[in-house]
Amino acid sequence: MQRMDDVSLLKTVLAQHWPSARGKKVARYVDKFWDRQRRGQRISGVVEGNHGDYTVSIGVDEDTIHAACSCYIGSHGTCHHCAALAHTFIADPDSFIAIRRIEREEIQGLDSLKRYLESVTLDDLVKSLRAKGVTQKAFCEAIGMSTKHLSTVKSSELKNRRYHELGAIKLAVLWVMENIEE
Repeated sequence: MQRMDDVSLLKTVLAQHWPSARGKKVARYVDKFWDRQRRGQRISGVVEGNHGDYTVSIGVDEDTIHAACSCYIGSHGTCHHCAALAHTFIADPDSFIAIRRIEREEIQGLDSLKRYLESVTLDDLVKSLRAKGVTQKAFCEAIGMSTKHLSTVKSSELKNRRYHELGAIKLAVLWVMENIEE
């Protein structure tokens, strides 16, 4: 049996999870997203909500859906913005720009560094660091950061809320991975 391509898989899983654009709240946001992107089996977009612009993302990992919105109730993907993003994708998947994930070895300048940092989560970087033998606690002690703050920054990124220092922390993790052997 041939494996479904990312777009077909996303459309199928999203349609099963959000079978219809129920309610005025959801319908009002369908097709209103900008900065629509698809990275493999993850989609994201930005929409204007009642209290500013919200970043919304939905990812499929096997049969598990991970959704998040930066609105005040959307951290676990249960808000109407997530449903609207799903229906926007189902209706017009070609309106989402396919972004190819850049590998760490491909970083050659500031532009590719920025694309790489945007394509990888802090959580994934810390897991890679741990695989090299450096614990989160040891990393935090080395750079003068509390482990609680690092955990908060990691968790917030997964909920589409960004701390200003997120990029700097990711860069510090990369530096340690490249230069420190444990």
